[in-house]
Amino acid sequence: MGLSSNSSNESIQLCIFDLRRGQHEGQELDKILFFFPSGLPFSKQLAVIGLSEGLITFTRIFSPQAACDSIEAERHSHVFHEPEPDIWMVLVVEKSNDSEPIWRDDALRKVLKEIHSLFVMFHGPVRAMLEKEPGGGLVRRHLYSFIMDYLRDFLVGKKFLLPSFRDCLKERGTVQMLTITREAAIEVQSLVRVLESSAANTPCYSLILFQDLLVSTTLSPDDTINLFTYAVLRLTPRALSSGTSSWSYLRKGNIASNVVTETNVAPPSSMPESFYGSSDISPGEDNNYHVVRPLQSDKWSKGKDGYLVTDLWGAEVGTWVFATPTVLLQQTGERMYLCAYQHRSLTLMLLIPISSIPNGEQGVSAVKQQVLENLNVL
Repeated sequence: MGLSSNSSNESIQLCIFDLRRGQHEGQELDKILFFFPSGLPFSKQLAVIGLSEGLITFTRIFSPQAACDSIEAERHSHVFHEPEPDIWMVLVVEKSNDSEPIWRDDALRKVLKEIHSLFVMFHGPVRAMLEKEPGGGLVRRHLYSFIMDYLRDFLVGKKFLLPSFRDCLKERGTVQMLTITREAAIEVQSLVRVLESSAANTPCYSLILFQDLLVSTTLSPDDTINLFTYAVLRLTPRALSSGTSSWSYLRKGNIASNVVTETNVAPPSSMPESFYGSSDISPGEDNNYHVVRPLQSDKWSKGKDGYLVTDLWGAEVGTWVFATPTVLLQQTGERMYLCAYQHRSLTLMLLIPISSIPNGEQGVSAVKQQVLENLNVL
């Protein structure tokens, strides 16, 4: 079913709101951090969030210790996720008329978890951004550009398709491993030691993929899933060559049952830009905030030295050198430089603590060169 952004009966709605905000009359909009489709009038956005708040409050009466995770109504499924205290993500999906029960709440909740996990990996926690800028403009701008770039992966032609059948979401939150022989495993371990020794005594981490399959990781399980997901979406050979993801749940999009027209992906011109931001957000400085958009497609390329480069993080101050991407590790809370090297079907990802390289990009370049020299002697 194709629905425009102004339809009164939306098939898919995704919102993020903060229960600590907008509790006084006249300040209700403050609680909205993100809403899709953004073209829905504020009155209807607040109605969806108000209903969600009511369901959350009501279910806490019966289950004070366990947060509400899903509600099945006659026409809609409401899927809830509280990734941070009092920060709620809600996905409302119109049920299909088919007799087969195609919606899997756990799988849809994984979509919400994936959005939040990837967002935090690049931008940090939502609550921390709200504390940095209590007005909410900072977090709204980042959430809007990030989630819109995420949702564009579900565009098939001019249609926006959310996968729904039982075999479309099974890979969410999982890592596809490559089974290798003993001899190959020994070679991989040697490669891992080379990568880690390239940073001298600096504690670093690595992740190695063969095409879209994980070969080796020294990261925690949660950080492995996040880096693996991003690598498959944007860094692996197929992604670099075609500009699209090779994940099966995206390839199977043509069997999804809920469709939203492409007009939902960008906010209409009537939407106040001061709330969510411009409908044409560009990398770099946008109004008052610097917005890095790591999920933009076709923004990574392979350099002559084999390293993957991107201008998504801008350039080093005073130079034309692209800034090295950074990520936040969930296990340690450290912000790391992300250096990705690609040779044929192999993608090597080396993560180095920012705190260990005081001279910035110059130090990162030195580590990259050391990695190349060490790889050449293997």
